[in-house]
Amino acid sequence: MLKIEGLSPGSAAAREGLQAGDELISINGRKIVDILDYHLALDGDLLKIEALRDGSERLHFELENEAHLDLGLHVQHPDPEHCGNTCLFCFVHQLPAGLRKTLYIKDEDYRFSYLYGSYVTLSNIDQLAMQRIVDEQLSPLYVSVHATDDNLRAQLLGRQSQPILELLHHLTSAGIEIHTQIVICPGINDGSVLKRSIEALYQLAPGVRSLAIVPVGLTRFRKNLPVLRTLTRAEAAEIVEMVSVYQRRFLAHGGTRFVFAADELYLQADHKFPELEDYEDLWQLENGVGMIAQFRREAAEVLAESEPLELDRVTVLTGYSFALELKTFVAQLSEATGVRVDVCPIRNRFFGEQVTVAGLLTGQDLLDQLSGKDLGSALLLPEVMLKDAGNLFLDDLSLSDIEAKLHLPVIKIASSPWGLLDGLEGLAGGATEVVRCEEY
Repeated sequence: MLKIEGLSPGSAAAREGLQAGDELISINGRKIVDILDYHLALDGDLLKIEALRDGSERLHFELENEAHLDLGLHVQHPDPEHCGNTCLFCFVHQLPAGLRKTLYIKDEDYRFSYLYGSYVTLSNIDQLAMQRIVDEQLSPLYVSVHATDDNLRAQLLGRQSQPILELLHHLTSAGIEIHTQIVICPGINDGSVLKRSIEALYQLAPGVRSLAIVPVGLTRFRKNLPVLRTLTRAEAAEIVEMVSVYQRRFLAHGGTRFVFAADELYLQADHKFPELEDYEDLWQLENGVGMIAQFRREAAEVLAESEPLELDRVTVLTGYSFALELKTFVAQLSEATGVRVDVCPIRNRFFGEQVTVAGLLTGQDLLDQLSGKDLGSALLLPEVMLKDAGNLFLDDLSLSDIEAKLHLPVIKIASSPWGLLDGLEGLAGGATEVVRCEEY
């Protein structure tokens, strides 16, 4: 059974009489054991729900679900399966003590891969789970491969596991679509090793639908951890060129580019970005693949619709890796709206300045680098900087803490060109609180 922790006011579930604390027994005859069962059971126009109240009373409800919208049920999320790997580059191992507990969770759960697109290595998958994936057609899944040579993969994962190509072949043969990634550790799984991995995975296409090549991310907290380094500019350029060569070959052979380099590799190599169409269906967008191309497309749309605004100067924050791209767009947006927008990149002194993305900045870094500066009438920051409920940074400082220290409104915006325009328009209309923007 799966416990209902809350209901959205006015939702279909609330109107029919379901209550927080009720336990879902079945939906349309399907037993509800976990959150995956719940999501899979919602595929129907009429939902017949059996629930248990107060541990003894069985109740039955019928909910119309023609539009397949959110029923308004907030169900219990299970603890994810624990990851037993000790990956050379594991980010959790590179965290200092004292951060919020959820940051230290190492998950390896195929259910979360299917539901939320999180990556798994399949190193702890058992036969029962494999059968469930096949029986339920849990597709697509997202798999971290890192190397197709099993001995080398064991070195990267810190443990032996089942042969990865055999696992992928079994799943794809059963109709499961898989998106894969390789995190590049210089001197270990790049060069000829990377070529062999790309070619081996392509042999499993179209079941293996895409492959993202991602540079390793390292913080300054690596005491007593394996010695690793980031890519040099020349190494990043070599990988970008390798990917480009394979893309042309695969596109001519099978109609898909298949392998894609993360945006960070193009930035590190100072290389021209592909066009948005070259990323095909943006399968790996959440993995940092194609974000800048999408940003540029949306920026052009925003500039075409922008109108003059009455607003004093504001400042928008970002990480260092995206600063140049954002400044280019903001200069054009300022001209279109008449609003002076200053871009202020923040250095990541908490994790180390080699970490340059906005999503890993802490509130304390913001305060240290912004205190005493003239930031204009308001400060805008992308919502990717904030984690969990309550508008908290990674170090548990809140938006309210930042506002109180800097003595000006701090506005949260969607991490997109539309988000920035919405933030400016909200401020021009008198907003002084957090602006919740839609994702575009």
